[in-house]
Amino acid sequence: MSATLVHSGKVRQLYDVGDGMLLMVASDRVSAYDVVFAEPIPHKGRVLTAMTAFWSEQLADAAPGTVLTADPAEIVERVPEAASLAGRGWSSIAGRALLVRRAEMLGIECIVRGYLAGQAYEEYAAHGTVHGTPMPEGLQLAERLSEPMFTPSTKAKEGHDLNIGFDAAAQIVGRHAADEARRISLALYERAAARVAAAGLVLADTKFELGFVDGELCLCDEVVTPDSSRLWPADQVVPGRTPPAFDKQPLRDWAASSGWDKRPPAPPLPPEIVHATSERYVAAYERVTGRRLADWYGARP
Repeated sequence: MSATLVHSGKVRQLYDVGDGMLLMVASDRVSAYDVVFAEPIPHKGRVLTAMTAFWSEQLADAAPGTVLTADPAEIVERVPEAASLAGRGWSSIAGRALLVRRAEMLGIECIVRGYLAGQAYEEYAAHGTVHGTPMPEGLQLAERLSEPMFTPSTKAKEGHDLNIGFDAAAQIVGRHAADEARRISLALYERAAARVAAAGLVLADTKFELGFVDGELCLCDEVVTPDSSRLWPADQVVPGRTPPAFDKQPLRDWAASSGWDKRPPAPPLPPEIVHATSERYVAAYERVTGRRLADWYGARP
């Protein structure tokens, strides 16, 4: 069975391996402001893969998933050519690869927000709305919303995704699919937020990818990772301030203060920023799951 590269993104490479399956391999590449940096972030690809596998198990009763296996031995047994794959930022698929069912992806990003942050806060500060929905006056940055909001966006082939309202999403994918996407996304967020809270963290917002497999809407791609979510320490969330996040925030902060114009090529990352960013990713996995990354596939002896 061959493995044909069908997509190479900023972080992942996707291979068609036949029989309705894809191989998704996460690298250690990191980007900020849509620009990829030359320096890899140690352990990042394994963290994203391990967290996705974890959440796919935890959320299986809330929505069907597409993950078949993360076991590198099983992957190679089913796709022998996978053993010889290599790419920038990784030299082995162990711990970085997921064998998944191929899906017909939904044409919108399914974002759920439980707190006011990021682009949602910027829109609220300017217009008093979130994805076009009028909001109460007086809300602050990092304030918890009265209830989680389904806030979709477009999937841009080039440039940035655009935040849209529910009606616009329904025009893109159809009313029934939009209703189902909202129902599933809110259920997934509720379950994930409760698990995260038990670990002393806040799931401020997260992005889900959904797609159809045999006519059923399924959870796809990465799930509740530091790349797709804002994870905050619960004891450091103060409305009006930006909480520290378990993601690439050290890198963003450095990039914003470095004088870089946010256009390619990216400047070299200082070793201390690489190290701090790696530590954030590993800490996110271990706090959320209660597992050691050293026990995940691909750990060096």
